[in-house]
Amino acid sequence: MANEADQIVNTEEAAVENEINAEAETTETAAETVIAENVETVAEETAETTEANAIDEAYEVDNYAKEAYEHASTLSEAQIKALSKKRISKGELKRQWVLLLISFIFVLYGLLFYYLPLGGWVMAFQNYKLKSGLLHSKFVGFDKFKFMFEFDVFEWGLETTGNIFSAMKIWIDKVVFIRAIRNTIGMGILNLATTFIMAIVFAILLNEVKNKLGKKLVQTISYLPHFLSWIIVCGIIHDSLSSTGIVNELLRFFHIVDDSYNFFAHPAWFWPIVAFSNVWKETGWNAIIYLAAITAIDPSLYEAAEIDGAGRWGKIRYITLPSIAPTIVILLVMNIGNLLNCGFEVQYLLGNGLVQDVSQTIDIYILNWGVGQMDYSLGTAAGIFKSVVAILLILIFNTVAKKMGQESLF
Repeated sequence: MANEADQIVNTEEAAVENEINAEAETTETAAETVIAENVETVAEETAETTEANAIDEAYEVDNYAKEAYEHASTLSEAQIKALSKKRISKGELKRQWVLLLISFIFVLYGLLFYYLPLGGWVMAFQNYKLKSGLLHSKFVGFDKFKFMFEFDVFEWGLETTGNIFSAMKIWIDKVVFIRAIRNTIGMGILNLATTFIMAIVFAILLNEVKNKLGKKLVQTISYLPHFLSWIIVCGIIHDSLSSTGIVNELLRFFHIVDDSYNFFAHPAWFWPIVAFSNVWKETGWNAIIYLAAITAIDPSLYEAAEIDGAGRWGKIRYITLPSIAPTIVILLVMNIGNLLNCGFEVQYLLGNGLVQDVSQTIDIYILNWGVGQMDYSLGTAAGIFKSVVAILLILIFNTVAKKMGQESLF
């Protein structure tokens, strides 16, 4: 009996011990699962925190580098460049592959149609012949440039008159290319002044119109001439100013003139006609970007100015103009770079033998000599001069804008 009792007790103790061990294993497994989940959560949070910190540090480095540039920090130039350098990962390249492909297409287009043709500039230093080609045409150095400018005429005028201004006048009157430069710069400045100022004035005045329907109607009508070709525009201008045109009809009706006035026979009228044509055609289109800049101005500024007693002129003077000043400066620098691109079509279509001395531009000179006379070297030399002057103008006025604390292109 005693042995049986001991066996029963041992069996019960073993069962209890097994149950306790099973519960311990279950608890340990659950604990391990919880710990693993916690570890994973902590790892994810740590990764997110690390990434966020990395981004913040990158922004801090970038901002610090910018601040170092702007405030002339004691850091060396090499240290600043190292701080501001951004590393592009392979993952970033994979994510942006579509944009990179599109960019590559445009880069390839620019290389093929803008930079590769620059190899043709070598013609300006050759006596280029079609049968000889670029590789076998005779090299003549700067002879084509000397032929264009004819400095000996200026030297002769200076020796003859002893006055530099009189010599300049003789040089302009006798040398075709110098006269073309004068006409190009003169019409370029006149076109820039009129179209640039009129676009700003038109945008500001249009912004003051409260009637939305009338505003949209006027804006639409104003930029429609931009889509007309210069042939159509010059046809309209020519018909309006002809002896039977509406302008002469009005002049005779109001007894300002007794007979029709031939505007295209007087050189003094040619530049104003060209300027008016550009204003009529481009003012509405050029005003779009200024209207967009005005739209971005915070309306609360106008409300605060109105509370302070500012009228419409006060709002324009102290809010509108200062707010769009960066846009004005950027577009002014870009337009100055196009100063020598004062036009070709309008001068070619409206010009005639009577006004040839004031109508011929560099582009027309290139057409007459480079294409008409088949002197491709001379036409290339004139084109190089035009490009170099445009680059210099952009560099000069961009530097001036930067020195004055205004927005700049680079």
